[in-house]
Amino acid sequence: MPARKKRSSGTKPAAVTTSDEPPTQRGESTRPKKKQAARTAGGKRSSPELLAHASTNAQEGYRERTEAGHRAAGRTPPSEKTPARSSGSTRVVDTSIRSDIGPVTEDEKLLQAGSSLSDFTRTDPWRVMRIMGEFIEGFDTLADVRKGVTIFGSARTHPEDPQYQAAQEVGRILAENGFAIITGAGPGIMEAANRGAKEGGGRSIGCNIELPFEQGANPYVDTLVNFRYFFVRKTMFIKYSNAFIIFPGGYGTLDEAFEALTLIQTGKIYQFPVILFGRHYWAGLIRWLQARVLGEKKIASGDLDLMLLTDDPQEAAHTVIDAWEAQNARGSKSRNLSHM
Repeated sequence: MPARKKRSSGTKPAAVTTSDEPPTQRGESTRPKKKQAARTAGGKRSSPELLAHASTNAQEGYRERTEAGHRAAGRTPPSEKTPARSSGSTRVVDTSIRSDIGPVTEDEKLLQAGSSLSDFTRTDPWRVMRIMGEFIEGFDTLADVRKGVTIFGSARTHPEDPQYQAAQEVGRILAENGFAIITGAGPGIMEAANRGAKEGGGRSIGCNIELPFEQGANPYVDTLVNFRYFFVRKTMFIKYSNAFIIFPGGYGTLDEAFEALTLIQTGKIYQFPVILFGRHYWAGLIRWLQARVLGEKKIASGDLDLMLLTDDPQEAAHTVIDAWEAQNARGSKSRNLSHM
């Protein structure tokens, strides 16, 4: 057999790193290796550029839907109107903490990371006072609302759409039974509900929100409160409502529905109906909640009973009326027990 060659004394086996030091102390990168990009729910490969593009498109789409709602009702969208001098009182807009560049809303500036601006009127402590003032204005304007129902839904819904007519009918029935109707003040379903409130001789309330474009309030609102901050506005919806009626809509509508459900689930509000109007529209969501969310025990079976589904304006309205009577009876019982 041939003789085995001896290893040269000048070579050493490769060293094995056994250091317990974290990678950052050894000068190694902790950034994960780049893998195949995840895909969006729309099926596209994710990237920072796509996210930025999608955000811009989402804002533009929201604007288009809102403007479509105004046009469907035969009105020129506020964003397309030319500035004109009007008689009577005008709303003075305080621009002291507004950005000098572009249509940046107060919500956006609040949620941005802190800046090095030395001007106090552009800092978060100043915004806290502005937020407090906004709460006070909302509480003061709506303080006498004892029976209120908030109706949500798409701003794009056309007056000839059966859902528009149903929302109008629900608003009318509730107004005739002494309920104030509260909406986001926009067109579509919101306009229909406010219109029904006026027809029923009730109070028609709109809680408008500052957006990057001029949204404008529908003409059926008789009490209008303007908000800069979404969370302040959402507090008003909950505080002055005895129920939510959720018509077909988009992200904003879903947000309000699930916020109410969360508050009920966690015991913050009691005997508060969340009515999903339009069985066909909501059927897919309900099936997903049953099969996936409940199936994986992320919620309890009783949580599904927090939502009511209907296609009948009378049924929706009377569900609210019954719940209000139950709330009122419970409140009276609690007051009587406290005096014993």
